Amino acid sequence: MANVVVVGAQWGDEGKGKIVDWLSQRADVVVRFQGGHNAGHTLVIDNVTYKLSLLPSGIVRPGKLAVIGNGVVVDPWALLKEIQALRAQGVEITPANLQIADNACLILPLHAELDALREDASGAGQIGTTRRGIGPAYEDKVGRRAIRVCDLSDLDRLDEKLERLLGHHNALRRGYGAPDLDAAALHGALTEIAGQILPFAAPVWSELDKLRRAGRRILFEGAQGQMLDVDHGTYPFVTSSSTVAGQACAGSGVGPGAVNYVLGIAKAYTTRVGAGPFPTEQDNEIGQHLGERGHEFGTVTQRKRRCGWFDAVMVRQAVKTGGIDGIALTKLDVLDGMEEIRICTGYRRNGKPCDNFPAGQIAQSEIEPVYTSVPGWRGSTKGARSWADLPAEAVKYIRLVEELIETPVALLSTSPQREDTILVTDPFAD
Repeated sequence: MANVVVVGAQWGDEGKGKIVDWLSQRADVVVRFQGGHNAGHTLVIDNVTYKLSLLPSGIVRPGKLAVIGNGVVVDPWALLKEIQALRAQGVEITPANLQIADNACLILPLHAELDALREDASGAGQIGTTRRGIGPAYEDKVGRRAIRVCDLSDLDRLDEKLERLLGHHNALRRGYGAPDLDAAALHGALTEIAGQILPFAAPVWSELDKLRRAGRRILFEGAQGQMLDVDHGTYPFVTSSSTVAGQACAGSGVGPGAVNYVLGIAKAYTTRVGAGPFPTEQDNEIGQHLGERGHEFGTVTQRKRRCGWFDAVMVRQAVKTGGIDGIALTKLDVLDGMEEIRICTGYRRNGKPCDNFPAGQIAQSEIEPVYTSVPGWRGSTKGARSWADLPAEAVKYIRLVEELIETPVALLSTSPQREDTILVTDPFAD
């Protein structure tokens, strides 16, 4: 059976939550494979809004297995808070429908504290992190000093691991003038929470292998977007994990042969949260209009998103680095009623054409967009569920986007509601 990876093709916030939820009706398993609780998904189902950060979007669908893979860094306190919030909304969450990789690394309070210390000390040079400890947690993972989910089952040996971890962090904290951490207090906090987390822990790589061999359909859900990838994004204004589709395998413990289709998610315009280059940003009435119509505030942080025109050069690059087979285009309805719509079809740098988003920070800041203008449409696309419901100008806009990004639009989302989706190509088709 076909297995599908869903990734963001811009700077995140593309509407992956709704698309993953919509696709999950065709899947048996939904897997989060990277990121942490800095990522936010908003789902609107039967006029009920669910806000997710760590839990895979499939958790709200009965009969589906939700998996948090080893590529995710897990804040156990944030996870339990999220579980409690969803249970209060009537969502059943048990070890039968939620598994956490036992080799996933934990985000501890010290990580968020270090995140904040660094950002505050950077002044105007801040990266714009969510201050939730994601980056420092990945640093400890790579530095081989992280506390993992499986360590909670061996509390007697935790002191040795904490000593090594705090030896590193206390040295950093002294440099920022912060007090040393209390190992006993952290050990106590982890002991208190261990019994609530461990029932969900499992060798998920083994479970996924069994399910795949049994013909179950698996949906791999990414966080953030490809232009925030630590290698292929706008470095250093990126997240601390790999956000490309290839990470679905490494971040969940399956081989590359398990992936049959990669679906990229892109808005019909562009947004970004935090600092970093943004060639098509509209810091004007147009940007304000897009932000107000699109309700552009972060699910997790509530930070106002920067808004601008669709950048076809950037999305085309994401398509190629991510191996994207098709695009789900979201929030087309936000463009309803605009007299003129612009698309970035190329770049100029120092007066010369540039056909890609460069890797260098200085080069990225020198990019100027080259636009093509197309007429807008007066009719409404909101709630459309077939091509026949779309204004002719909207269809022309979609066809132009397909041509420029060199990949087809496989799905079209016309509102936050689950049912307001036009399916062109079924990613799960065998």
